[in-house]
Amino acid sequence: MRWTTRPGWPGNLLAVAAGAITTLALAPFDIWPLALLAVGLFYAGLRELSPRQALGRGWCFGFGLFGAGTSWIYYSIHHFGGASVLLAGFLMLLFTAAIAWFFALPAWIWARWLRRNEAPLADALAFAALWVGQEAFRGWFLTGFPWLYSGYSQLDGPLAGLAPLGGMWLISFTLALTAALIYNGLRLVRTGRKGFIAAGVLLLVGPWLVGMALKHHAWTSPSGPALSVAAIQGNIEQSMKWDPAQLNSQLALYRDMSFSSKRVDLLIWPETAIPVLKESAEGYLSMMGNFAAERKSALITGVPVRMEVRHEKRFFNGITVTGEGDGTYLKQKLVPFGEYVPLQDMLRGLIAFFDLPMSDFARGPADQPLLQAKGYQIAPFICYEVVYPEFAASLAARSDLLLTISNDTWFGTSIGPLQHLQMAQMRALEAGRWMIRATNNGVSGLINPFGQITDQIPQFERGILYGEVVPMHNLTPYLQWRSWPLLILCVLLFGWALIASRMAKTV
Repeated sequence: MRWTTRPGWPGNLLAVAAGAITTLALAPFDIWPLALLAVGLFYAGLRELSPRQALGRGWCFGFGLFGAGTSWIYYSIHHFGGASVLLAGFLMLLFTAAIAWFFALPAWIWARWLRRNEAPLADALAFAALWVGQEAFRGWFLTGFPWLYSGYSQLDGPLAGLAPLGGMWLISFTLALTAALIYNGLRLVRTGRKGFIAAGVLLLVGPWLVGMALKHHAWTSPSGPALSVAAIQGNIEQSMKWDPAQLNSQLALYRDMSFSSKRVDLLIWPETAIPVLKESAEGYLSMMGNFAAERKSALITGVPVRMEVRHEKRFFNGITVTGEGDGTYLKQKLVPFGEYVPLQDMLRGLIAFFDLPMSDFARGPADQPLLQAKGYQIAPFICYEVVYPEFAASLAARSDLLLTISNDTWFGTSIGPLQHLQMAQMRALEAGRWMIRATNNGVSGLINPFGQITDQIPQFERGILYGEVVPMHNLTPYLQWRSWPLLILCVLLFGWALIASRMAKTV
């Protein structure tokens, strides 16, 4: 297999395949050892390349990863964006080729400044730091695309116990470190370098033992009695969602399903369950609020909101509480092209995909209070927001419960909704809190503080999900410290690698 580490098309093809198999490590396949294999192949493939060659090898890995893992983008562009098969395929390839640079640039940096083949232990540590760095960067740059992180593969794996300790990125760091140590160990075991073997085994085994030991450790405790929940899954076709002729039938659907539901503490509707501005639905919301109050319930629903910002009317994707609760939250993390259009003066009108409904939303302010319901603080996440680890942690740290509402109809029958659900599960695990997930067409579910689904409704079914959630207090180490300890460690490892590399070149 030595040809895989050398320049040329065989190694590049293997890099594409390695990126693609990462998808099999994540939902809905969940073959978690493949995450280790994929990262290991990426690491091995950069061992003997020049910086320019590493740039291409990294791009190949990213192309395979995003080409396989975000295939649902094609579905959205073709089925809901009005693009032909050829145009949708072209746009999908263009998107994949562009974001593959998230791996190309770190690969170049690795080969140019950080790689230390003569120091396998230090090399493995620096690589793990770089791996986390590229994941964090692509979750931030140009609002971020925090999808397909390797750490999600361990939601049901041996390292799950690390999530409340240092978040999903601590798991990613451990996976990258493990893959590099295994590769270096296999490469050097015949040399008899006992110092490397002893330290390498400690770094290899230690995190996995900690992860398994903490997997069922409860970092948080109940702050009150269990609350009963009913989450309504309307299963409304996306083609009907924003049709004015279908407005009354949609409002009647959620009204009637709520009227027929059991008495619960929390009644949850999904994202934009009310597909009209909140100001235009005040009478309807008041009626439903009175109904909820009579039942001693809090009704929480998604609804678009129009507000004046700097003397200009702006639209927001919102969520509001009525009945025995209070508060309105405006979405902060918007979906590119779905909720706002970058370079819209150039793109709007080219194809229907750039003129989708809901594609002119503004970003909500950062200092919003949480929602309140039944005397508890609820951290709200609208759709895409739940995939941002640090953002989610900032709200979860002030909450008793987590809530995410979504409309995953855009993904159709692809793997996108199940990837989205897995990320919501990881947020519950990191925070040590119950999460309620209410969606238009699935998967709606209740997730416990260990990231496990306790109740759910299958996709593409209309129904009411019943269950209980428990308000929790106390903070997991991750909510208390966030990623700062890991960030400091990565910076120190980068500095160590840079200094050592410069010293080696001057000798």
